Amino acid sequence: MATTLVLYFSASGTTKRMAQTIANLTGADLHEIKAQYPYTQADLDWHAPQSRTSIEQHEHQGHVACVNDFPALDQYDTIIIGHPIWWGIPPRLIANAIDQLPLDGKTLATFATSGGSGYQRSQRYIQRVVDQTHHQVTIIPGTVLSNQRQSKQWLTKANLI
Repeated sequence: MATTLVLYFSASGTTKRMAQTIANLTGADLHEIKAQYPYTQADLDWHAPQSRTSIEQHEHQGHVACVNDFPALDQYDTIIIGHPIWWGIPPRLIANAIDQLPLDGKTLATFATSGGSGYQRSQRYIQRVVDQTHHQVTIIPGTVLSNQRQSKQWLTKANLI
């Protein structure tokens, strides 16, 4: 029985592939975070100021609904959440997922896939969301990952493998 669960949101497949890599390296179970209203290609057009993602990401206290079909967390000690970086932070539905998850007593680690952003703003965002939910959770610093070698280094440094 796995004691780690990897949750991920992926709009293009990049984060999904990295989440699968991490699940394989850790022996974790894997589950997709799905938007309540799936994104279209037009929604994802970050060049268009009126695209759905442009609007959502600029609503500073906004949360985007996700499907609440998460597995029971009773058997898991560690939750790893993977996400892309949009406008320097995770998509707003990651906050909604964290709100819904019973994380008390768990270890939470996060990672991102990104074409050009670092993880500092995303880490602050995750910390703020956790603080607002009042979860009593241990947070492992996250990072941006793009390949198996980086994943293994991060997981080793975080004592997750």
